[in-house]
Amino acid sequence: MGSGGGITDRPARDRVWSAPAQLFLGLSAAGLATVTALFLAAVFLHVAPANALSRQYQEQVDGLVYPEFEQNWRLFAPNPLQQNITVDARVRTAEEGGGTRLHDWIGLTARDLAAIRGNPAPSHVDQNLLRRAWDFYEGTHDAKDETATVARGRLAEQYLKRIALQRIGREVDGERVLEIEFRMTATTLAPPPWSGEAAPPAPKVRELPWWAVADEDYRGLG
Repeated sequence: MGSGGGITDRPARDRVWSAPAQLFLGLSAAGLATVTALFLAAVFLHVAPANALSRQYQEQVDGLVYPEFEQNWRLFAPNPLQQNITVDARVRTAEEGGGTRLHDWIGLTARDLAAIRGNPAPSHVDQNLLRRAWDFYEGTHDAKDETATVARGRLAEQYLKRIALQRIGREVDGERVLEIEFRMTATTLAPPPWSGEAAPPAPKVRELPWWAVADEDYRGLG
């Protein structure tokens, strides 16, 4: 009941949206449905056996699926991974006088593990984003000289770099980030004592070359 004149407010369920509002909602719903359908179609073409349609639009499909939505069968691998992979990064920043400063290694994997431990519902980002980015890079580059072996190698570099910069930021200690370098350490898990297997080899360390950092590397990061 309204005050003063006894005017009754119209129940919310009886209110009618204005024509512009209905048009906007209709177009938004149609646009969302279209985008969803196109995305599902692209994923279907990606996982389906090769056919005329998937071959014709392979470049567009790969551009949408890789690297965030890649599909694979690793869950069913008969020989699970037996190594712990850690990824670290360090940066070089611009000093006020015109020089540069080299900073210590930052444990990117260690940060993710710290966010996972004790969390009953850990984030998918903390569990898989960095790990999958490294898998993507490793599968597209030659470990001997770090050159790309496939056309998607450049995309893998950009993806790994952007993930690290998202965690590090544009500045370190108030100085602008100029370059970034990655280090991967692979530690083979020790076999159980009763297995009789030999002790695992020493950890394998792999350092990537320095990559320049540009404004476009922060695209979408604010």
